[in-house]
Amino acid sequence: MNVRYARKGLTSLAVASLALFAVGCGAEEKPKADKPAATTPAPQKTPAGQESPGAEEPEEVVAVAKGQKGLELAINSVERDAGGFLTIKGQLKNTSSAGTIISSRLSGDETEVVKHGNSLGGATLVDSVGKKRYYVLRDTDGRPLTTSGLSNLGADRSIPVFLQFPAPPASTTDVSFQLPTFEPATLKLS
Repeated sequence: MNVRYARKGLTSLAVASLALFAVGCGAEEKPKADKPAATTPAPQKTPAGQESPGAEEPEEVVAVAKGQKGLELAINSVERDAGGFLTIKGQLKNTSSAGTIISSRLSGDETEVVKHGNSLGGATLVDSVGKKRYYVLRDTDGRPLTTSGLSNLGADRSIPVFLQFPAPPASTTDVSFQLPTFEPATLKLS
């Protein structure tokens, strides 16, 4: 009889431990009902793994690309750097009154880019004078050097985004920014 009670006790202890573990693991993931959700997006990771602030309000809009379902990409800066790169920064905004799922088509069709999840990896720059198309750069693992992990965007919400391309020659002053499901936008390069 003692063995039977010992097994019952161990079984009860194991079940109670699992229940406490399950409750403890989920506690941090649940939002608190008494606090409103944060209105600023989480910081985005840059290719170097550094965080860029998500609450910065850009001062200038150099171009706007309009997409489907009320999505807009407001481009705030287009900068060449000495390393031969062109970095575009902006805000992806949902201008509609309802939340929207961000289309996986923004990642483009390239298998190497698509396998790393939703991103802006399908973006290109087109130099019509030089007759060249520039694609988003990728790291050594094939991940696009752009904002990734995009899934949905609430009504009237925005998130900071970036894209990095090889820089066109210094003589190129205008390019067409193209992103799947968005209208093209002309960018002036300096």
